[in-house]
Amino acid sequence: MATIAVLGTLDTKGREHAFVAARIRARGHATLVIDVGTGAEPAMQPDITRSDVAAAGGLDLDTLMARGDRGECVSAMAAAAPRLLARLVAEGTIQGVISLGGGGGTAIASAAMRALPIGFPKLVVSTLASGNTAPYVGTTDITMMPAVVDVQGLNRISRTILARAAGAICGMVEADIIAGDEKPLVVASMFGNTTKCIEAAIPLLEQAGYEVLVFHATGTGGRAMEALIASGLVAGVLDITTTELADELVGGVLSAGPERLDAAARHGVPAVVAPGCLDMVNFGERHTVPEKYAGRTFSIHNPQVTLMRTTPAECAALGRMVAEKVNASRGPVTVLIPRRGISVISAAGGPFYDQHADAALSSALEDGLRPGVPCISLDCEINDPAFAQACVEALLTNITQMRPTTPNKPRAEATGLC
Repeated sequence: MATIAVLGTLDTKGREHAFVAARIRARGHATLVIDVGTGAEPAMQPDITRSDVAAAGGLDLDTLMARGDRGECVSAMAAAAPRLLARLVAEGTIQGVISLGGGGGTAIASAAMRALPIGFPKLVVSTLASGNTAPYVGTTDITMMPAVVDVQGLNRISRTILARAAGAICGMVEADIIAGDEKPLVVASMFGNTTKCIEAAIPLLEQAGYEVLVFHATGTGGRAMEALIASGLVAGVLDITTTELADELVGGVLSAGPERLDAAARHGVPAVVAPGCLDMVNFGERHTVPEKYAGRTFSIHNPQVTLMRTTPAECAALGRMVAEKVNASRGPVTVLIPRRGISVISAAGGPFYDQHADAALSSALEDGLRPGVPCISLDCEINDPAFAQACVEALLTNITQMRPTTPNKPRAEATGLC
């Protein structure tokens, strides 16, 4: 039997949360009902009161409620609930969490759930689940289920949705997790235009005794990778695809934010960095590209994605940006530059082939690196297997500097030349 937290604004959604709690108990699990409401008295008796939640965050809820600012109260509860929920998980008190809500309830519940480990069962039934869920999910594995109708009362639709939600969270906590070999982790960044590079690198890293987690460099992927690096669970970083920085600089749709490439540097995690796909900025369908970019070079990746070639000036700025971030590294880091193309489409014959832009990027990156940061320039394109092998070899060397006894060396011998 597991204990599942049922967290919600019980002043406005008490009846609905009571229904879900009853369905969970009917399946043989215990519940821990947590009130995060900030309005009227709760419609059901919680196991943990709203005052207890606020106190966990060092807040005086009565004072906040007396001011009558609902937005301030919701924000305060969204700051306190994560501390309480994280503590309950750390203590082993709960094994899953479910919440139901509209805007305010979803904001509080998702904030609390984002503080929990990846893999911990967490489910939100929300009126906002069919729109842009990125602000609520962030880089975590929160499951969001559309409420379809408002979470207000029990009717033939809401009873069905809420009963299924109760079954879903029970199934999540009941699911057996197949344990792996607990190998040290290496994270890698990939894009469609650098897929072959990562595909060639993975077997070498696995042969060396590492488990490889690949993140798609689509903004969300980059943020998730940065968060995992910051968690302390990662032994090495193979950051081949730094393309999200181009979107951040130029204004594309796949930026991972200004802190992309910072986590490994800040936490001293051994890393290899390459300027993969800095030749492109991502937009949506062709008609969505801002008019100010008329006349630029474009490539239609698919009907939903339009790529725009970065100019020599933008490439020079990106080179300086990468160098600045690499220079902040507290651990061993190596930069590798493929001279014959930083993506599939910037290699000779490709639609983004531009020797002047690539030269501006390489020169700015090399010139901007502080002394002591190795920079290896290879006469090949980024998807050449030899480039992948050189990246792996450099990363394993950097990991060795941090941890003298590493798993087995890769079976293939990297030459360092393409």
